[in-house]
Amino acid sequence: MSKPTEGKVVFVGAGPGAADLVSVRGARVIETADIIIWASSLVHPDMVARHKDGAELIDSASIPLEDLEPLYTRARDEGLLVARVHTGDPSIYGATAEQRDLCRRVGIDFETIPGISAFSAAAARMDVEITVPEVSQSLILTRLEGGRTPMPKGETIASFAAHGATMAIYLSAARNKALQDALLEGGYAPETPCIIGHAVTWPEELMLRCPLAELSATMRAHKLWKHSVVLVGPALAEGPISTRSHLYHPGFRHEYRGADAAAHADLEAHGTRGVLDEPPTDDAGGQS
Repeated sequence: MSKPTEGKVVFVGAGPGAADLVSVRGARVIETADIIIWASSLVHPDMVARHKDGAELIDSASIPLEDLEPLYTRARDEGLLVARVHTGDPSIYGATAEQRDLCRRVGIDFETIPGISAFSAAAARMDVEITVPEVSQSLILTRLEGGRTPMPKGETIASFAAHGATMAIYLSAARNKALQDALLEGGYAPETPCIIGHAVTWPEELMLRCPLAELSATMRAHKLWKHSVVLVGPALAEGPISTRSHLYHPGFRHEYRGADAAAHADLEAHGTRGVLDEPPTDDAGGQS
């Protein structure tokens, strides 16, 4: 009869940096783990500071995947809880798929706790919505091709830019001129709004806005070569929006709320408009 599997590896999304932006569930795992594996180059030390007495902290910044196998094996044999702490959300550029394969090979249980990604934190810090009605209803997460990590055939910045949706671009700061050129080649206008988030929520955080035509110059001026995410798209424009969601429009009916008749007629005739827009008027000066 085979020995039952013991121990567990939990992949914890540590969020963008600030220690209070981890989930309650993730913090609980970190605080109770017997072994904490984290990358000091990516995860803020405050994130693992509240460990229990006797917990073993392993900095993974300088070790390959193969060096984790003895730790996972020991956790399996001794029934230990491992907190594998990843920056942002483990499902986005987290190299977690290969670690799950390692867990399967070792024979230790695992689970994943999601975290706040850098794109979400950057949008929140700049108080923008990345899916504005009738402007952009899609978000593309990607990175610039042609770097040290190969991209699948067909996945290029220019081809994604052709959609005109909001894009969140990771791991591309060092090649900012090539990034700008590819975005313009794909069809974004030179004046398309961009947000640059460097070390988002860390003490050294830097948040910048610029038009796409000035993206590379802005990043070079501030020497942003790494730890930066770039958001691009017309939905990121400052100021009042020109359209609004149907969901909270008084003329939109759904199962929890009826529609105001006049507002519904206006919605049908003119579509959505920003809340601050004046409603159209007829020749007599009344509302149309």
